[in-house]
Amino acid sequence: MKNLALILRTVAAWGLTLLVVFPLIWLVLTAFKTEQQAIAIPPQLFFSPSLESFEEVNLRSDYLLYARNSVITSVISTLLGLAIAAPAAYSMAFFRTKRTRDILMWMLSTKMMPAVGALVPVYVMAQTVGMLDSLTALIVVFTLSNLPIMVWMLYSGFKDIPPDILEAARMDGASIWGEFKHVIRPLAMGPLASTGLLCLVLSWNEAFWSLNLSSAKAGTLATLIASYSSPEGLFWAKLSAASLMAIAPIVVVGWFSQKQLVQGLTFGAVK
Repeated sequence: MKNLALILRTVAAWGLTLLVVFPLIWLVLTAFKTEQQAIAIPPQLFFSPSLESFEEVNLRSDYLLYARNSVITSVISTLLGLAIAAPAAYSMAFFRTKRTRDILMWMLSTKMMPAVGALVPVYVMAQTVGMLDSLTALIVVFTLSNLPIMVWMLYSGFKDIPPDILEAARMDGASIWGEFKHVIRPLAMGPLASTGLLCLVLSWNEAFWSLNLSSAKAGTLATLIASYSSPEGLFWAKLSAASLMAIAPIVVVGWFSQKQLVQGLTFGAVK
């Protein structure tokens, strides 16, 4: 019976894994098909791979421009967010007041509002100051949208630091900046790295604000992918090729950083 239960769990685990990764597998297969092969019925599992779709994506669109915009917006928004979230989380973790919990819950509640609810005021403000289709607008929006998550993750990480270490540093005459630089930062490199990596992934994958606040000039890879949907229909092979080129860099980063990402998502879960 134990062997049967083990076999059933193994089959269920592999089945669930296949179900989760199947869209990605199909995306990769479609990217190497021609348009005729991509829309063939029944679907073709065996075919001669072709780079035609990738060549057409590069000829039709400036992939490097969109990729550069994605790198700039995601990296700068992550660094800016860390610069704001780290001091905020530090003060909440080590200088708690009776309002600290309320502020944290309020910050978390802002993530429950649908992004479309803030679209009109954000769009009007960006238009008023002349920041539509600019990297600056995307960086500001990405930073603010990820800030509650960054504060919460860093707050959880900072709370795990023994307060006795900070008291010893203060007795030695360390200033607040010296305490953060020489004590908090070395001990909290794990939380800082995992928080930065997670928000980098979130900024890279952000599509809603990219599609509504940018176009050709400041468009990210999400804008590039959306451009392959037209009134004539969806070009499945080209769409898959563009999508694969868009997700490949961040998938590689996520693969090599998965340990830090998991650590960041489980801060405070086990005491």
